[in-house]
Amino acid sequence: MTFNQATFIVNLYRKLGKGVVNVFLAVFVFITVFPFVWSAILATHDRTTMFSGGINFALGDKIVQNYGNLLKIMDFWTGMMNSFSISVIGTAVSLLFCSMAGYALATYQFKGKNAIFGIMVGSMMIPPVLTLIPYYMVISALGLANTHLAVWLPFTINPFGIFLIRQYVVASVPKDLLEASKLDGASELRTYWSVVLPLLRPGLATLAIVQFVFLWNNFLQPLVVLNSPDKMVITQMLRGVQGVPNTPWGAVMLGTTISILPLVALYLTASKQMIAGLTAGAVK
Repeated sequence: MTFNQATFIVNLYRKLGKGVVNVFLAVFVFITVFPFVWSAILATHDRTTMFSGGINFALGDKIVQNYGNLLKIMDFWTGMMNSFSISVIGTAVSLLFCSMAGYALATYQFKGKNAIFGIMVGSMMIPPVLTLIPYYMVISALGLANTHLAVWLPFTINPFGIFLIRQYVVASVPKDLLEASKLDGASELRTYWSVVLPLLRPGLATLAIVQFVFLWNNFLQPLVVLNSPDKMVITQMLRGVQGVPNTPWGAVMLGTTISILPLVALYLTASKQMIAGLTAGAVK
């Protein structure tokens, strides 16, 4: 075998490898995107065309009718505003607390630090459904039942968020920079706020997306503590109309599609920062 033949075979294997990887990526992208596209298509149909038999990928002409039915069966925009306010406030407070805790665990030395970190990471293994009854008992004892505060406050101290910020501080914030700021006379709070926090933007963007999506999609906790129609979030409202007779599924799918748009907008806005935060420290 000549050198040119060997080079040709190596290049052929490389191209085939890339082709296989691209095929797998295309399949995964299709699996991920298809449910969103399918819900948008169904939002343009009513019950008659939706269940007429077969799979119809054509757009319907019932979107205006579905929107009218959506406003009749639920206070849709109130639910959207409730979800938005809970998600924004909860995410902002979570970014503050998780960044402070992650920074402290990454830079300070104190007794019991490793034990605290281990317990925090171990708590991530507990299924959320197991904490539902204790969560309700605590909320009721504090008098926070049927309030939005009960939905976002318990989740502002996020173990995953603290872990993420801690790892990001270790990988991306030089200790020499912290020592230099202290030599310049900066206090601990000033060092955190003016020196460390600007360097954490990619990590904070990643955490913001994760936390916002979690709070927006949260269903169990609002279902347990919220019972007033004017305080319900959009996930409760959409689920509440699915058990009624002759459910207008076109309206439900339209509401579902609209409720997804804030998440898409958030990801498109902060996707670059999120990728930078997830890959921080991967390349030295």
